[in-house]
Amino acid sequence: MGALPVVATVIGDPAGIGPEVCAKALALDRDPRSARHLLIGSIDAVRLAVAASGIACQAYPVRSPGDIDDAADGIAVLDPGNLPRVAWSVGQAGAASGRAVIEWIEIAEGLARDGQIQAWIMAPVDSSSLKLSGKVESIDDLQPEGTYLLRVSPSLRVVPITEHIAISAVPASVNASSISRLIEVVDDSFQRWGVPDARIGVAGLNPHAMGMEEAAEIAPAIERARAAGRRVEGPVSPDSIFRLAIEGRYDVVVSMYHDQGQIALKTAAFEGACTIYVGLDYVRLTVPHGSAMEIAGKGVAQHASMAAAMRMAESLCCGKGFGDGPP
Repeated sequence: MGALPVVATVIGDPAGIGPEVCAKALALDRDPRSARHLLIGSIDAVRLAVAASGIACQAYPVRSPGDIDDAADGIAVLDPGNLPRVAWSVGQAGAASGRAVIEWIEIAEGLARDGQIQAWIMAPVDSSSLKLSGKVESIDDLQPEGTYLLRVSPSLRVVPITEHIAISAVPASVNASSISRLIEVVDDSFQRWGVPDARIGVAGLNPHAMGMEEAAEIAPAIERARAAGRRVEGPVSPDSIFRLAIEGRYDVVVSMYHDQGQIALKTAAFEGACTIYVGLDYVRLTVPHGSAMEIAGKGVAQHASMAAAMRMAESLCCGKGFGDGPP
């Protein structure tokens, strides 16, 4: 048996539920035979979350992934010491929290690029804290350039061509070049993750996939992908493609815009969902919910999505596919 992969999780905004869902997932759902885990962020925030949740384990500090103690019955935390306890309050957004989160993300990215960790997960960040930090304007700024967001639930996987743009701007963004690149990146990533010959369904933009964009842009991109040996179908009517995927016809659906896929995915199964950044040399995920400041520190946050993200990270970085997800 080879060395276990190392999966790191940035705790997200320390004032939100991020530390709590991280601690619960590791204390209640971790399988030590699958991977070695550590958290990146404020150890004070993790210890507060452990106490609020009544978890029977302790957080201990490490300086690097190599310091993880496999024999310890606790949670390893890499805390760079950039957020004094007096600089933040549970349940309140703040500039100090926002700056710290961005630095923790940079640490995770560096460890992943250096091969010290094989996957990393971003717990919920807070848009207000990020904006107050003065370093980024929105959560969108945290997405690496050239990547796509693959949303995964227990029954459906969807990746959109476009993200947070106005509906009126979508048609101009749907072009053969961008669709071809997305199909290529998704198919190559699936192969690396242990899903060879992925069945890719491409949604149309217009009702019944009968419009100018389908004929001029979407269909040519699909033909190009098929010529390259990729298993691609479409354009498929948007009102049926997601049901077909849930029934097992497709491993992943390429949607034309954000809400086209998100509505289907959140209706099918929101709990246990996670988001994967496609187009990186390492595995990076996040969870689909926010920092929930209003319930932070109460020990009542649900950790199902974080636990699912951790299991997904373990499986993907070992080339074992999507684990408990659809076939």
